Amino acid sequence: MAKGYWVSAYRTIADPERLAAYNELAGPAVRAAGGRTLARASRVVAHDAGIAERTVLVEFDSFDQAVAAHASAAYQEALAALGDGVERDFRIIEGLD
Repeated sequence: MAKGYWVSAYRTIADPERLAAYNELAGPAVRAAGGRTLARASRVVAHDAGIAERTVLVEFDSFDQAVAAHASAAYQEALAALGDGVERDFRIIEGLD
């Protein structure tokens, strides 16, 4: 079964306090759903149309698990804390078998 991944590239961070509140809630929510944060980097070298801003990569055992984690009550609480504190490109993708 192919793994699932959350890929999040932050375009702007307008409110670092909201991001900090999100991080406090999101970390435990992701771990409880079986996710493993592989990278959380502020050091980014961007190419083409990329933006050199914070990028996060989270791995799940399956694509379905990644989708369910995003829909979980715990992660939705984290998103509510984040609100409009950032602008980001968030994707859930399926890995290769």
